[in-house]
Amino acid sequence: MYTKNFRTPYRGSRFSHSNGSSRFSRFSRGRGGKTGNINDFIRKAQVKTTDISSAPVEEVLFSSLSLPETIKATIIRHGYTTLTPIQVKGIPAIREGADVIGIANTGTGKTAAFLIPLVEKILKDFQYKALIISPTRELALQTRDELRKFTGNMPVYSAFCIGQSSIRDQIYEIRRSPHVVVGTPGRLKDLINRGVLKLETFKMIILDEVDQMLDMGFIHDIKEIISHLPRERQSLFFSATVSPTITKLIESFVRNPVTISVKTGETLANIKQEVLRLDRAASKIDKLALLLSKEEFKKVLIFGRTKHGVEKISRNLFQKGFKVTSIHGDKAQFQRQQAIRMFKEDVVSIMVATDVAARGLDIANVSHVINYDVPQTYEDYIHRIGRTGRCNLSGVALTLVQE
Repeated sequence: MYTKNFRTPYRGSRFSHSNGSSRFSRFSRGRGGKTGNINDFIRKAQVKTTDISSAPVEEVLFSSLSLPETIKATIIRHGYTTLTPIQVKGIPAIREGADVIGIANTGTGKTAAFLIPLVEKILKDFQYKALIISPTRELALQTRDELRKFTGNMPVYSAFCIGQSSIRDQIYEIRRSPHVVVGTPGRLKDLINRGVLKLETFKMIILDEVDQMLDMGFIHDIKEIISHLPRERQSLFFSATVSPTITKLIESFVRNPVTISVKTGETLANIKQEVLRLDRAASKIDKLALLLSKEEFKKVLIFGRTKHGVEKISRNLFQKGFKVTSIHGDKAQFQRQQAIRMFKEDVVSIMVATDVAARGLDIANVSHVINYDVPQTYEDYIHRIGRTGRCNLSGVALTLVQE
């Protein structure tokens, strides 16, 4: 594990460390037009709060749920034993047919919270159909893969509809009348406009990571997609935050929803956050390589600001002998999927990514997140460092600042 005395591994280097106030102010202007200080982000992220609607959740085993044995078997086979708080509260409400607003941090088991009762509903009625909308292709892929885990060899079929993938194949899948359609807003809207995806018979809609979708500008697409659904349906909204815009959206499409909040703070307390300061004359890529050569940097996600920058970082690290891959918006979908698979399966120990490409990624055992480029906004910072310290494991988030 990472040493408790954070300064020790870097003694003798040209780094300096800071968690307190700083004169650093050369910070990029973010989407809101405000200039920030990276130390302000860190201090803010370390504040731990608990939503007042949260109540203590006792440990509940999956084996104790009155689920069909086929679902229980797949759950056990994939190593799930204890429910997370969002699952403890969410699964019963969804099984009862309630509209649900789930508010929880990323990496807290939201996907299983809605997939398990969804699969149960399909097994009880094979005419049951559901639409799952995700903000990014990677998150949609994770959801599709999780669905396959929970269905195993059951006769539950899905269609996967995202951009930069063959729309012809997706049209073919939809015409086979799948039980679940998983996709991103742009491609789903396109398929609806083509008259291929007809939502009149769908009984459930799930909006996953709503805050991210609105942040990425999908609100009008979402409203249009929802307008094609029948009035009688079950609607599920999952988000890490609930802004006034999200509240207005939710109020437009749900009736007497059950709000479940198990959010415990902006970031998990087990993420160690530090700023590493470099002399202006120092080589930033060489300092990064020095960090990555240390034993404790076992599985590292590095964030760059631009597609070109990410590719350059990846190329330089590869030339220095590191096993590295990268994802960004200019890469074809199969290349992005291959990169994520290699990182998940430890074929490579380092992945370099842009914010959008890595948004919502759930990859186990990421030991370190490194902000090679300073994030533009506090929201970007929270998103980035949340890729480590998942499932109550320890994690480290470093931000490189050249002065």
